Amino acid sequence: MNSMDIAKTPGVGSSSQVGAAEPALPGRRRSAPSGGSEPHAVGSVGAGLDPRTRLLLEAPIAPTLLRLAAPNVLVMLAQASVGLIETYFVGKLGTDALAGMALVFPVVMLMQMTSAGAMGGGIASAIARALGARRSADADALVLHSMVIAGVFALLFMAAVLGGGRWLYAEMGGTGGALIAALTYSNWVFAGALLIWVFNTLSAVIRGTGNMAVPAVVTVAGTLVLVPLSPLLIFGWGPVPALGIAGGAVALLVFYLLGSVALAIYLWSPRSLLRPSFAHIRFRWSLFKDILRVGLVGTVSTLATNLAIGVTTALVGGFGTAAIAGYGTASRLEYLLVPLVFGFGAPLVAMVGTCMGAGQRERALQATWIGAAMAFAMTETIGLWAAFFPEVWLSLFNSDTAMLEAGSQYLRAVGPLYGFFGLGLALYFASQGAGRLMWPVIGNIARLAVAVTGGWLALRWGAGLTAVFVAQGVALVVYGVVNAWAISGGAWFGSVGWPRSTAGLLKSMPPARV
Repeated sequence: MNSMDIAKTPGVGSSSQVGAAEPALPGRRRSAPSGGSEPHAVGSVGAGLDPRTRLLLEAPIAPTLLRLAAPNVLVMLAQASVGLIETYFVGKLGTDALAGMALVFPVVMLMQMTSAGAMGGGIASAIARALGARRSADADALVLHSMVIAGVFALLFMAAVLGGGRWLYAEMGGTGGALIAALTYSNWVFAGALLIWVFNTLSAVIRGTGNMAVPAVVTVAGTLVLVPLSPLLIFGWGPVPALGIAGGAVALLVFYLLGSVALAIYLWSPRSLLRPSFAHIRFRWSLFKDILRVGLVGTVSTLATNLAIGVTTALVGGFGTAAIAGYGTASRLEYLLVPLVFGFGAPLVAMVGTCMGAGQRERALQATWIGAAMAFAMTETIGLWAAFFPEVWLSLFNSDTAMLEAGSQYLRAVGPLYGFFGLGLALYFASQGAGRLMWPVIGNIARLAVAVTGGWLALRWGAGLTAVFVAQGVALVVYGVVNAWAISGGAWFGSVGWPRSTAGLLKSMPPARV
């Protein structure tokens, strides 16, 4: 019986609020049975639970999401700034270098979003549901299962991009100096793919316990190291040689190496809620499956997102290198929205997963819509700002007139619709927590179809660059609307019907099996 088939536990209503609930104390350990696969139904949900888990189950939803999201938004801003710092300094190397970064960026972000968002969400969701169901031994074992998955996927990405990068970037419109710059940067980054996967996997493990602060602190500290290191390696100074665009990639890998070490030290320390151990490790397919059934489906969604941007880059490539640089620089703002929404999405994964594991369906849905509203408001505000003042963003990276014009066309067409992207993405993260990702994937595939078909038709009919970008904006609306319609129609609990309120949806559901 799946955790989503468990009825809301008597005496554990969604209105149960413990405003003073605090995060786990150092070394505090829950006393709970383990090894089972079902939620643990109890009359008092807080009994025997770690304070951090109880916080997710009982505290007021909106303040708790904001409280958990604050350090997570900070960490995501810091992590996003890693890419922006690189782009800023690489932009000083010229338009070819900037275009080369634009060609590689969708592929790098595919790996980032797969490791941190898709598979990382599957890891955080599995651990949150295990803790909510009081399966502490399973939660501990999931850590090492996650590391095995990270190693396999890192090798796959490394082999695919090192072997096929030249063909891919050429197909996306890369030629001459831009193609050389793309290959140089790409080969360095993907040679160190394992470091990126380990860092994002350890971060996801810790976030699955409801702890957003530790990944935030580690990432911010690493960013402070990267700020001077990146220009040092790109331009050189004293005895340090100038590595050019390769220097940005090397600095990035140093960031992930140091961060991975710091996260591992915390996870294996007495302060960690989890107790992973290599002693007597026994790998179980059921635990791999618990991660992969969410992570693999999420990977399909992530692939669709990056394909939409990658194909659009190829379509824009017909307008020249400056157009590629302009679109690539402008679309970085959309990529910046991903980690910002993830700031709310990671607490949503933890809260929804824990609530579903404990049988609190109503609270899980309420948290979902509150988080989605916050994400919509944040991304729409950023999008409107970008549409009205596009050159404020674009001129941070380059001053080429043709680049600025192409980027401005994109932000004016797509920026006002960024709110729908935030809405759809927040609902995607909530669905990860619920372990139900089919409809968010359908929404992302629909987005891909609209973006690619619309962009191709715009070029075929000679409508110009702006029409290609308008198709991307319409695709974002489709993505958000499909996700909202599906969840409000009951996608987490069975077939999808007409959208309803949370109360109406729960009332229409058949009695849960106990």
